[in-house]
Amino acid sequence: MLLPSGETIPALGMGTWMMAERPGRRADEITALRTGLDLGLSLVDTAEMYANGASEELVGEAIAGRRDEVFLVSKVLPSHASAAGTVRACEASLRRLGTDRLDLYLLHWRGGVPFEQTLEGFAALVESGKVRHWGVSNLDLDDMRELTALPGSCQTNQILYNLSRRGPEHDLLPWHASTGIPVMAYSPVEQGRLLDSPALASVAGRHGATPAQVALAWVLRLPHVNAIPKAGTAEHVRENARALELRLTTEDLADLDDAFPPPSGPTPLAVL
Repeated sequence: MLLPSGETIPALGMGTWMMAERPGRRADEITALRTGLDLGLSLVDTAEMYANGASEELVGEAIAGRRDEVFLVSKVLPSHASAAGTVRACEASLRRLGTDRLDLYLLHWRGGVPFEQTLEGFAALVESGKVRHWGVSNLDLDDMRELTALPGSCQTNQILYNLSRRGPEHDLLPWHASTGIPVMAYSPVEQGRLLDSPALASVAGRHGATPAQVALAWVLRLPHVNAIPKAGTAEHVRENARALELRLTTEDLADLDDAFPPPSGPTPLAVL
């Protein structure tokens, strides 16, 4: 997927929401992330909010010695997103991650701090080399229009988008396509809740695939959208990676539209 900066990032990455919450899973989660890097899923997404910083620490351990292979993404909480607070939060994230830079730093969602202050913080971080690019998360169309009227270059908007959350298709996704600012889809399998769908099972059966692979391939059908599913085991990561090989047919897409109808009008952006 192409960023406005001209840099290409993986269509499929790895999310870490809800990782590092159970000590008994830590070894499997680290192995999963390292397996993903081996498979070329080099975009790793985390946030200071996830497990109160422990997710960033886990990611730091997983990528130790392999930092240059990773396109590393983290996020600042809205409550920390003043000009000075954004810098402090980023520096704390860098310490937990064991690195000197983030490839992409996102405002996690819009809070009470004016965008101008957050962008001032982002600009300072870019100037110092602690952040290469910045973007946002969970912003709907009106917010994106307001943000992009300000100086600076937003590189992505990370949003909830999957077969059961198609509201962005009415206006937000077309706007993103027209502006060249791509979308990063989180929870592309709706935290596993899509996997019991008969329609997904039917399409998967035609391709010798799994329902999860179909759900991911559906999100990835759009060239300006990538996906960051969370996978806590190496086996799950391997399953996700095979979605990159799956090409859905016109019949597949029609059947999925029947089961998960596209929006008929404006729909507020959903957030998990």
